[in-house]
Amino acid sequence: MDLKKTNAPVNTVTYNKNTIEEPVGNVYKAITIIAKRASQINTEIKGELIEKLEEFATYNDSLDEVFENKEQIEVSKFYEKLPKAHALAVEEWLEGKVTFKEAVK
Repeated sequence: MDLKKTNAPVNTVTYNKNTIEEPVGNVYKAITIIAKRASQINTEIKGELIEKLEEFATYNDSLDEVFENKEQIEVSKFYEKLPKAHALAVEEWLEGKVTFKEAVK
């Protein structure tokens, strides 16, 4: 997932209920699918962040020396400015990029 190329809003947006429920015909199913995708996206972003922060990690046993790592701060600021996982999931849903399978009864 390329987080720099996303069109997901950073602020709260109101969506048309009919547009959200259109692919499955039920707003509750749509919200459930979007929520599961948001959870997946959140896990991916968290993993990327931890991986990038590990690159700059310094392991020092001395508690006397506490210093700021500018690279870590910049990486953290980038991830803080990203749209939230649920906004990314809704954007994917509206673009038809989310696949799902319905349980067979």
